[in-house]
Amino acid sequence: MANTSSRTLRLLSLLQTRRYWPGPVLADKLGVSPRTLRRDVDRLRELGYPVEASRGVDGGYQLAAGASLPPLILDDEEAVALAVGMQAATQGATSGIEEAAARALAKVVQVMPARLRRRVDAVRAVTVPGSWGGAPGPAVDPDVLSVLAQACRDAERVRFRYTAHDGADTARHAEPLRLVSLGRRWYVVAYDLDRTDWRSFRLDRVTGPRGTGARFRPRELPAEDAAAFVRAGITRIPASHAVEALVEAPAAAVRERMGRWFVVEELGPERTRVTMTTDDLSWPAMALGVLGEEFEVVSPPGLRTLVGELATRFARAAAEPA
Repeated sequence: MANTSSRTLRLLSLLQTRRYWPGPVLADKLGVSPRTLRRDVDRLRELGYPVEASRGVDGGYQLAAGASLPPLILDDEEAVALAVGMQAATQGATSGIEEAAARALAKVVQVMPARLRRRVDAVRAVTVPGSWGGAPGPAVDPDVLSVLAQACRDAERVRFRYTAHDGADTARHAEPLRLVSLGRRWYVVAYDLDRTDWRSFRLDRVTGPRGTGARFRPRELPAEDAAAFVRAGITRIPASHAVEALVEAPAAAVRERMGRWFVVEELGPERTRVTMTTDDLSWPAMALGVLGEEFEVVSPPGLRTLVGELATRFARAAAEPA
């Protein structure tokens, strides 16, 4: 059995990973008896951590919100992931939190042991922000992102207002499953309780989300994963441009590099169709250009024109000086 101090830290770490822990499950995780668990919880309370307990058959523990943010217990992988995520936030991944993310990143890296700082620095050095240039994506309210992320984590039903692509404003009651960052937009995939069907909602069109306190058992999503569900939905929404191109490469290779943004369809061993809808043709032009494979633009004509203009511009840039 671990000594009391290390076990207390382990207990704090577990309480921070989940909103609620049934007592027997938590005791089993720590390898202690329910009585020892109660003593460890009391020790955390003496240290100032607001641990709440509920009694009864389904009794358990949860770390309540305190007057200030308690120290977080992170393992190596969590610390590196947190630092890299905050680095992305400082580069505008979510509008409005760049400065706060920079301050938080400085604090986290400052207290990291040298071995973790080296890992974080290595990842940051070879990571390029996932923007294709052009106009930035729609701004997402950090509070909207935070509320929905917590609801996904805790399997909690939410209510919010949503503005559809046609401008219709409606009230929604949903069971959120996953957040998806696709291209330059954020989405939440959720089961719409009023419409009794799955939906994906753009976060920049969501306002006033709030948890209802009602828990739910996650339903089975009718797609390979949440990102695939969002991509399929995007293809059904009218957009400024419907893009189609043929790529002279195996579908598996194309899907690995472009499957996050394009719908990929195998046409043969070395031929693949990619499609998407977009309001900015410069983005698919750049995506196809950096793929590194021969391709043919099927539609729209405007994309063919843009690719031709880019090709001419690049050829001039690559020409030997006179």
